[in-house]
Amino acid sequence: MARPFALDPLFRALTALPGIGPRNVKLLEKLVGGPKILDLLWHKPIDLVDRRFTPKIAEAPDGRVSTLSVQIHKHFPNERKGQPYKIWCTDETGTINLVFFHAHRAYLEKLFPIGETRIVSGRVEHYQGKLQMTHPDAVGTLEERAQIEILEPIYPLTQGVSGKILHKAALTALKTLPALEEWIDPHYKTRNRWPDWKEAVETLHSPPDETTLDPLHPARARLAYDELLAGQLTLALVRNRQKRQSGRSFPVKGALRNRLLAALPFALTGAQERALAEIDADMAANSRMLRLLQGDVGSGKTVVAALSMLSAVENGAQAALMAPTEILARQHAESLKPWLEAAGIRFAVLTGRDKGKSRETLLHQIGNGAIQIAIGTHALFQEDVAFADLGLAVIDEQHRFGVHQRLELSSKGKGTDVLVMTATPIPRTLTLTAYGDMDVSRLDEKPPGRKPVDTRLIPAEKLDAMIEGLKRQIETGARIYWVCPLVEESDILDLAAAEERYDHLKQIFGDRVGLVHGRMKPADKDEVMEKFAGGALDILVATTVIEVGVNVPQATIMVIENAQRFGLSQLHQLRGRVGRGAEQSYCFLVYSGLLNETAKERLSVMRQTEDGFLIAEKDLELRGAGDILGVKQSGALNFRLAELPAHNELLAAARDDARLIIEKDPELKTPRGEAVRTLLYLFERDQAIQYLRSG
Repeated sequence: MARPFALDPLFRALTALPGIGPRNVKLLEKLVGGPKILDLLWHKPIDLVDRRFTPKIAEAPDGRVSTLSVQIHKHFPNERKGQPYKIWCTDETGTINLVFFHAHRAYLEKLFPIGETRIVSGRVEHYQGKLQMTHPDAVGTLEERAQIEILEPIYPLTQGVSGKILHKAALTALKTLPALEEWIDPHYKTRNRWPDWKEAVETLHSPPDETTLDPLHPARARLAYDELLAGQLTLALVRNRQKRQSGRSFPVKGALRNRLLAALPFALTGAQERALAEIDADMAANSRMLRLLQGDVGSGKTVVAALSMLSAVENGAQAALMAPTEILARQHAESLKPWLEAAGIRFAVLTGRDKGKSRETLLHQIGNGAIQIAIGTHALFQEDVAFADLGLAVIDEQHRFGVHQRLELSSKGKGTDVLVMTATPIPRTLTLTAYGDMDVSRLDEKPPGRKPVDTRLIPAEKLDAMIEGLKRQIETGARIYWVCPLVEESDILDLAAAEERYDHLKQIFGDRVGLVHGRMKPADKDEVMEKFAGGALDILVATTVIEVGVNVPQATIMVIENAQRFGLSQLHQLRGRVGRGAEQSYCFLVYSGLLNETAKERLSVMRQTEDGFLIAEKDLELRGAGDILGVKQSGALNFRLAELPAHNELLAAARDDARLIIEKDPELKTPRGEAVRTLLYLFERDQAIQYLRSG
C-alpha cells in the first residue's frame, strides 16, 4: 500500500525550492525539522509585518514600517570605515535618504540605478531633521510592487537562513499543494467554519490579516486538528490491534492476595482499592488489558502492581515487572520481597548485569515456569528471554519506553495483559496524547501518616546560612539530596556546576559527600547511590535528575539550586524524593537573580500544594506541552501545528472521532477511510498504516 500519488510533491527535497542549495539546506533542515517540502510547510510563522501601508514620503510617520515608491537621484558613497553609504531619493512630496552600512558600492549602484523608480519597504526614521530608511527590508521594481505590499509572515530563523529566503521558498511550495479528499467529518467542519486543508495551509503562509496568528483562527485550528487526529488515529489503531488479539481471563481467586494483604503493615487507601477493582475487571475479561496507573510518588503503585501480578500467578501464568534502570529494578525487588515471600511466590531479578552461568540458570527457570514473577530492566525484552507463560507485564515509568517497546514486552506471551505505571502526574489532555491507547486509573490519595514536605524559597545570597543549618540536621541523622540544574544542550557546564558545588561541600563536610552525573557509567552511579542509601554518605550532589523512584526514607532534605530553571513537574518529582518516612522533611528551592512572573508563579505553586495532578495542569498552562513529560524524545508531544493547552478541546474531539472512525471502519476501506489513510501518510504515521496491513 504505497503513499498516495497526490502527496508526492510534498515529499520532494527542500533543494527543489528556489534559494535552497547545498550550502544552506542543512541549516534549513535543522530549522524546519526535516528534509522535505512538507517540513517547511509545517514551519509556522510567529509574527507578521504589515507592508500594505503606502504613504507619500511627506506623510510617512516616524518609526512605522512603510512601503514607498521613490525616484533615485544620487549616490553618496563614504570611503571612511564605519561611515554610512547614502542614496538620495524623492517623490512629488519630499525627499528621503536610504542608508547602508558596510556597503558594496557596485551592488548598490546596480540595485538603485539613477533616474529609475524603486519600491522600498522598511522602517522610516526622522534623523537630524531629515527622513531616512536604514537597510530597507524589501526592494523591487514597479512590476514587483504586489509581492512587496503584503502582510509578510515572520518565521523562527537560524543563522545562515534569512526570512526572505524562507518566505520565498514557502510561497513556491504553496504552488505545489495538492487538493486532497476531505477526512474531517463534514458537519464538524461546517460547525467550526474550517477551510479545506489546502486553503488552510495557504492561509498559514499568505495571511490575509493579523488574526491568522491566533491559534484558534479557523485555518490554524483546522491544521492543529488534522495533526491531533492523525496522532489519535495511530493510538486507536494500536489499541484496536491489541484488543483484537484475544486476551485471557484471569479471575481473582483471592488466596494469594489475602496472604499478601495480611503481610502489609497498612490498609489500602480508597484510591488503591478503586484502581485494583478496575484492573481486576480488565484481567477477568477475555480481551487484553491495556491500562495506565498514574500516581504521585509514594501513592502506593507498587502494592497495586504486586496484587495484580498475583492474579496472573494464581491462574497458573507468570508476571513480569520492568523498570527503566537497574537500580530501580533492584529496589522494586527489595520492597516486594517481604510481600511476595509471605504469599509464597518464587521471583527473581534479571538485569544487564547478569552474565554467564547465573544468567543461563535464570533464563532456564523463567523458561520452565519455576520463576513465577520476573523483575528486571529492558533485559527482559531480549530475544533469548522466553517465558513459560507470561500473563501480565507491568511496566514502570512508561515515558522512558515507547509504544513499540510496550508491544515488544507484551508479545513475549499470548494475549499478555499490560499495566503501565508512572509517577509523573500528567495532565488529562496529555494523557490522551501520550497514552491514548490505554485506559487510565489514578491514585490520587497519599497513604495516611505522611507529613507534607515543608517547602521554602531561599535566595542564593543566603546559601551559606542554609549550609550552617544543614550541619545541625546532619548531626541528628538527616540525609540530603543536592540537585544542580541541567543547562540545556550542555553536559559539560552541568558537570562543572555540580563538581564545583561538590568540591565546596566536601571542604565543609569531608568525604561524607557523593556526586552522580550523566556522564558516569551506570555501575559507578549505582555504587554512589547505594552508598547514599546505605548511610555511608550524608549528602548526594546530582546533575541529572535523581532517578525517578529511588527510595531512601532517611533522606529528609532536598536542596534544588537555580530552582527557577526547572519546570513545575520536575520540581514536584524532585521534591517527591523526600518525605517518604515518618520524619518531617524539607525542600529548599534556591533561586538566583530577579525572578520573572512565570518563575515566581511556578515557585509559589510549589509552596501552596503537593497535589501532583494540580501541579501538572498548572505546568501545562505555564510552559506548554513539550516539556511536561521531560521527554522531547517521546514523539507523542512534538507537535508542529497543535498548541496545548490552546487546542485542548480539539484534542478531546480528535480522540472521540478517531475511536468512531476505527469502530465503524477498522480497515479504513470507505471513501472517508481512504481520505483518513492520506492523512496518516501526510503526518508520516507509517506505523499505523503497518498495523492496517498486518491486521
